[in-house]
Amino acid sequence: TDVRKIQRLVNFYAKKDEMLPLSLNDLYDKIRDFYVYEQKGKVIGCGALHISWERLGEIRSLAVQKGRQKKGIGRRIVKECIKEARNLGLEKVFVLTYKPEYFRRFGFKDIDKYQLPHKVWTDCVKCVHFPDCTEDALIKVL
Repeated sequence: TDVRKIQRLVNFYAKKDEMLPLSLNDLYDKIRDFYVYEQKGKVIGCGALHISWERLGEIRSLAVQKGRQKKGIGRRIVKECIKEARNLGLEKVFVLTYKPEYFRRFGFKDIDKYQLPHKVWTDCVKCVHFPDCTEDALIKVL
């Protein structure tokens, strides 16, 4: 399956403190949220749309293999997540990221992460960086 390949890709960047790590348990719990970009059976990119709350989704775990970036793969994954969010009737999608400038290109706007109380009190409190999170929160109205 792609689960271990996705984990290796995400955790490659997590080891560099560029994103948060994913355990196999996390991945199996959320595998249906994921979009995977493959070439010749290899996972080149991934990203997930997670329904976070009423009419609110989160794009998470966006990663593209080193050396394959800046070729539109991440953009395709983000656009698919946004498209699915619209199809599901969501009104907004947000991201927590160390690369806010990337998401601003898609129309995401900066917000205070504490405007996302459900996220903060379900996921963030479990994070090793809580309460000193250094990720930026951005949101896009659909």
